[in-house]
Amino acid sequence: MTAQTPEPLLTSPTAAWMARGSCRDHDPAMFFPSDGVGVDRARRICATCPVQAPCLEYALAHRIEHGVWGGASERERRRILKRRRLAETVLADR
Repeated sequence: MTAQTPEPLLTSPTAAWMARGSCRDHDPAMFFPSDGVGVDRARRICATCPVQAPCLEYALAHRIEHGVWGGASERERRRILKRRRLAETVLADR
């Protein structure tokens, strides 16, 4: 049996939504800002992006710690994950 190699990023299912992202027309460094002004700039691009929701879900599912994904900063994604964990706990306790 031979080991399968992972699909290259550009042919994976993930690439389908990534290829439609508004970020593709900008320098990737713009989405990894070092200050709040940079975060706001990235958010403005994400705000009108047709794949904002799948981008955010991808970052949450893969626990991406850096950058602006789906219009959410690192801190915002941590808060989203915390709220989801709390909601799951509440539902499990019912």
